[in-house]
Amino acid sequence: MDIEELRDRKVGMLVSGGLSSVAVAAWLAAKGVETIAYVADIGQTGPAPGAALYEALGRLGLTVRTVDLRAEMAETALRLVAHEASYDGGYWNTTGASRAVLVAGLAGVLREDGCEILAHGCVGGGNDQARFARYTAALAPGLEVFTPWTAPWMRERFPDRGSMAAYLASVGFPEQLAGWATYSVEGNLAGFSHESDLLESLATPPTAVSPLMTVWPAEAADKPETVRIRFERGRPVEIDGVPVTALEAVLRANASGGRHGISLRSTVENRVNGTKCRGVYEAPGLDVLGHCLAALRQACLDKPGTLLMRELSGALATAVYEGRYYEAAGRAAAEAADVLAAEVSGTVEAELYRGTVTVHTLTGLPGNRGTARQTRFTQGGHHWQLEAAS
Repeated sequence: MDIEELRDRKVGMLVSGGLSSVAVAAWLAAKGVETIAYVADIGQTGPAPGAALYEALGRLGLTVRTVDLRAEMAETALRLVAHEASYDGGYWNTTGASRAVLVAGLAGVLREDGCEILAHGCVGGGNDQARFARYTAALAPGLEVFTPWTAPWMRERFPDRGSMAAYLASVGFPEQLAGWATYSVEGNLAGFSHESDLLESLATPPTAVSPLMTVWPAEAADKPETVRIRFERGRPVEIDGVPVTALEAVLRANASGGRHGISLRSTVENRVNGTKCRGVYEAPGLDVLGHCLAALRQACLDKPGTLLMRELSGALATAVYEGRYYEAAGRAAAEAADVLAAEVSGTVEAELYRGTVTVHTLTGLPGNRGTARQTRFTQGGHHWQLEAAS
């Protein structure tokens, strides 16, 4: 697809506030391509505040549409937790999960505006190129995907992030947007990833990163905090006695986990295209919820269920990472994991302190059929019985 073809059609550009998507949207508009910039609110924190981004894009004649997808992002995040779908190094792949949220949440809006093409600014040949292609095919058939960095004429104009930053500066974009050539932040209300030229060296300590959602444990609150989370069918429904929606659960857990330095991970991961990538990831709320739910799952599932859940969790983590969650295997694994998650209910009390989550008590568990509990010290060494924990 060349630029002349784009000029004859309307392009819907997914703009997060990151360097590459903003540069592409601005340049296409300047070249006469009818481009609408779609900014989905999934709780991200970009290099520049929303108002500055909208004003800068508007100066180039771009129409900017905003869509609130925070509730949808929170629901997806809780499914990651319920499925225990963490990827290499145990981090929550909130970026991969967000691609499905964006496509599902924006496809209808693009069509209403007459857009035939969904475009994004993600690197050609990378993880997100595959994710957007697969999720668009599964969730928005009929929309064509344009990946700028697979087009030779686009790579010639912007061979690297430095050239993108220079272009944005030349058209008057604020420094917050134009000055991010060697550092990339990607995230949403569920978690953030940090990548940079410095982190590409394994000799660089992860403390080179300045967290956005949490703090390094040494800088965390010096007094422990106790949280009490009620789960029903694998889903948090109450925190510290207060009923919560999916969005409220994630935000409350983020706040508690962030105060106590939960969740910073330096990971060298296996990417979709066979290469490796080093990043630093933070998802304090999902780590708090996931740690508590994992402890509850140990008590609620029987041995066959526990073993099966491990297999399903690994399969789902890979499906989310590769953008295959809505393919047949991903859907089948998710449905099976939901059956097992429905067996997990109870209240978890845990202590958060300097990067750790320590589970203190599990109460209110159901009387699960087939899960015998040993009463070794109260009823004799080999006496077993079925009983519900109180």
